[in-house]
Amino acid sequence: MCALRQYETPRKSSVESGDENIVRHISSFCDTLEREVMKHSKALLLLSSDFGTAWNARKLLVSRKEHFSVFMDELALSALVLSYSPKSEQAWCHRRWVIKMIAGKCLSMHEVLRKESELVEKMAERSKMNYRAWNHRCWLVSYMTREQLLHELNKSRHWAGLRIADNSCFHYRRLLMLKILEHYFNEQGDESSGYISETYQVWKKEIDWNEELIKHYVGREALWLHRRFLSLYWMRHFACDHGLSTHIKQQTSTDNHIRCFMDNELLLLNSCSIIPDSEFEDFQAQASHAASYILWLSKQIPKCKQIVQEKLASGNLKILLNKACPDRSFLWDHLDSMEVSHNL
Repeated sequence: MCALRQYETPRKSSVESGDENIVRHISSFCDTLEREVMKHSKALLLLSSDFGTAWNARKLLVSRKEHFSVFMDELALSALVLSYSPKSEQAWCHRRWVIKMIAGKCLSMHEVLRKESELVEKMAERSKMNYRAWNHRCWLVSYMTREQLLHELNKSRHWAGLRIADNSCFHYRRLLMLKILEHYFNEQGDESSGYISETYQVWKKEIDWNEELIKHYVGREALWLHRRFLSLYWMRHFACDHGLSTHIKQQTSTDNHIRCFMDNELLLLNSCSIIPDSEFEDFQAQASHAASYILWLSKQIPKCKQIVQEKLASGNLKILLNKACPDRSFLWDHLDSMEVSHNL
């Protein structure tokens, strides 16, 4: 703090003085004090990673230099701090500030984003459920090109498949997919047909993979929450023959696609609703998540409720709800009363 005060005082004198010799002398003195501030703040942050004043002092000095090498040094320092304090909020905030500065002066962010992604994975492996690390990675999505979004989606798939209880990674994948969808709507040109097929395949592949995980890892809520996101956007944007291509959804075609999708979801419901005689509660949780998912889908898309009522024998879903999650069985009656009220 003493070095910082000394650094600020001669700078003010330099601005007020008009003598070139004095200005030159003060400038040299400031360089010395600047090195002191950077040295002491670095030592302090290695001892106390969330000392905000030290981070802010470094921001002040770095912003006055604006050299690419200085920015990279700051990224290296914050990475060092995070190596022993992976949940340091101030360190992650400083990192985002540096990247913003780099983005304003650098045309290509590809290499920076690649290294940031690798750093987050390393930090997430060292400390489980590291929300701050994943929040940083989600923040990076806004700087990614379409190619980088697809690369990140493929890259994070293996990590997510090994840690299916960590909802943060699935949240990151959802942001990537939404950004890919956004890129399609922003690119209405000659290449739009390629974007349509690519975006369609991204969603289809994710839905199929999610179903595999649900069947393999029984009773994991994060997987069912991810499926809700996938199903909702599938119905909205892909229910008609690659409906994004023409933006014209023919009623019969849409109904057919919804029915095919719901047929698969009801098959998944049936396979997940089998509760064997076992001491493990995972199968009970799996049946509960499956029934709740179908109820949620019926509420979000009215056509889905009609198909569910047609496909399942009268009262079957309610019986399943009573068996799998008795505390939620009343929701089916609530949906019925909502439909009657709507018709009236």
